Amino acid sequence: MSSDSRWPTIGIPNIHPTWVSPLFGILVAAAIFRFVPLARDASLMLAITVFCVVLWIKSPVEPWFTALLGIGLIGVAFSPGLALTGFRSPATWLVAVGILVGEASRQSGLARLVETLARTRMPTAASTDAVAAFRYLLVAFCLASLALAVLIPSALVRVLILGPILLSLGDLFTERRAKIGLFLGPLFATFYGSSGVLTGALANIIVTGLVESTTGLSISWTEWLLWAGPVMGIGRVLVVITVTYLLYHPRDKGSLAAHERTANVGVTSQQLRMLAFLLVGVAIWMTDFLHGLHPLFGALVVALLAFAPKIGVVDSDAISEADFSILFFFGAIFAIAAGLQQTGFTDLAAEALLSQLPSDASLPIVLVFVVVVSQLLALVMEGLAVASVLTPILTSFSSSIGIPLVPVAVMEAVALNTYFFPYQSAVLVAILGMGTVDSVELTRISSAIAAVSLLFLVPVQIGVFVVFF
Repeated sequence: MSSDSRWPTIGIPNIHPTWVSPLFGILVAAAIFRFVPLARDASLMLAITVFCVVLWIKSPVEPWFTALLGIGLIGVAFSPGLALTGFRSPATWLVAVGILVGEASRQSGLARLVETLARTRMPTAASTDAVAAFRYLLVAFCLASLALAVLIPSALVRVLILGPILLSLGDLFTERRAKIGLFLGPLFATFYGSSGVLTGALANIIVTGLVESTTGLSISWTEWLLWAGPVMGIGRVLVVITVTYLLYHPRDKGSLAAHERTANVGVTSQQLRMLAFLLVGVAIWMTDFLHGLHPLFGALVVALLAFAPKIGVVDSDAISEADFSILFFFGAIFAIAAGLQQTGFTDLAAEALLSQLPSDASLPIVLVFVVVVSQLLALVMEGLAVASVLTPILTSFSSSIGIPLVPVAVMEAVALNTYFFPYQSAVLVAILGMGTVDSVELTRISSAIAAVSLLFLVPVQIGVFVVFF
């Protein structure tokens, strides 16, 4: 009997389960276009968005295939210019260059060097116990990843640099779950923990910039660190460590791969040059307050140095081993965000949601509402696009009812740095693009960390603001 016989026939041929998600997406999109009371362009754009979101969540096809389909639909329904908006974004090209930097880091042996150093510095007890080794490496690299958020102002760049190193470190274990945990844990630590550092996440920078431009209030780097650092920086990293350990710790204590524990670690000239190139990039990122250049240019300098004749560490053949299909995903995300804004859907949705809040609401009610609204909008558009639409509305509303803007700005940025699905964030898309985990597995850990953050850390952070404001 065919494996598809569990699908009943009711006057029509059996439907293969692979096509259930696309059919469901088409039906939902058609219902939105037909029955949701919006202007034609807004309802059409929302229908395309929902269709792509369904496919990205269920993953019946590769994410890049859905992205190409979405770009094509937007181009036909609206214009080629709107469909290709994402490929004009510096963030998209930052990912492209970052992929090259990651490949250079891997082929130069720098990733292997870091893995070897971490291995040789492990406590003696952890050298034979896979669970102890996993715990030690997870904690050490998560805390190091948080420290990196202070040095490098782009979570996307940090993820692209850390990815190859963590993949190499995972070779210490024979169990796949341990490899995945050691890969995802530090990446989520540097991503989610950056909420506590003003320059650590683009959402923080965009929100504070819009607050300053619309109200004149400047939130300093140290002020942000004081209010958000303890709970949303250190606290979030502790949540990441806990969730990752519970989901991915090795089941077998003897699942460490065979390796020699050496006291001396040899360092090659290629590894030293690649490290020097990365430090040049870090210097460019750390001094962005002086030159104002987008992080793309720091990554571009690193890539040029790494691939340059004679002084570089890899040749052009390395490009053939890099996977750039994830760029289509980025292009689709930004095209959808631009389309929702252009058709007026995001403005309408934000204003409709805020109209439900009483004008005399207290500070904790307003902050909870800010988190909920931000999360709802982030379900249909990229988080940074939400910030650009929602922040002016929130600042105007908060000023009108006398609510302090610092807590509002912090809670909005925290919400926009909390994601359930990969399509919501360029950083999660970059992690997906490394090919180590699929969208279902990434959604699993992202949703778990997001749920714990929203249920436990957000109330604590709101409590801090209620006590001191």
